[in-house]
Amino acid sequence: MKILTLITDFGLKDYYAGMLKGSLLSAHNNLNIIDISHNIPNYDIVQAAFVLKNAYPTFPKGTIHLVSVNNFYNNQSAFLVIEHDGHFFIGADNGIFSLVFQEKIEKVIELNYQGTGTGEVNRVFAQAVAELAAGKKLEEIGTPLTEIMERITFQPVVKSSQIVGSVIHVDNYENVITNITRTLFEKVADGRDFNLYFKRHDEIRKLSWHYFDVPVGESLCLFNSAGYLEIAINLGKASSLLGLNIDDTVQIEFV
Repeated sequence: MKILTLITDFGLKDYYAGMLKGSLLSAHNNLNIIDISHNIPNYDIVQAAFVLKNAYPTFPKGTIHLVSVNNFYNNQSAFLVIEHDGHFFIGADNGIFSLVFQEKIEKVIELNYQGTGTGEVNRVFAQAVAELAAGKKLEEIGTPLTEIMERITFQPVVKSSQIVGSVIHVDNYENVITNITRTLFEKVADGRDFNLYFKRHDEIRKLSWHYFDVPVGESLCLFNSAGYLEIAINLGKASSLLGLNIDDTVQIEFV
């Protein structure tokens, strides 16, 4: 049974996710469909890329990952199948995959799409999934490409004693996740102490390993399971209480 994951901005209120699943199962009924998330903010490929990038490596090799977010980004929408790192990825050529993969993608093809709306997109997705599940090679199901649409996001600004980053995600607990990785932090820190500044709140001066390392209601920072610097409040909602939202700036000074 082929594993297929889904990431969409459909939400759970309407029939859209069900319609997509119905199309997929009608094309190939021996699928193990895993919902990663249907709650991506509407059209937000940056958030979809963040979720996909951190979720897909935990799945077995050979898994198919379908992303349906902001499919109709212009009047020339195109749809891709990518083979990379032992996994398959299906979605619109709207820049999302350039956000997921920093390295050169191994193989990519464009699917035949006639441009007749959501129903046709679901059919195209379902056919591609069925053909991959049947063991077909990418070259057999679409037209090979050498380039995909690129999307550039804000990267941390690094100086000898400073990192200026930004908020890239707020999770369900309202923990605030930045684009500063553990690798970058440790490289610039070089063993030095630090002060983390954001908005007009008191700075945070040490890393925690757990949320409960500080008293209830106090702020902390730690590196989460994906290796990103996270600002949180023990048993509290950091985004609301600290006024931190996506694209807000955070600054680390090493001393």
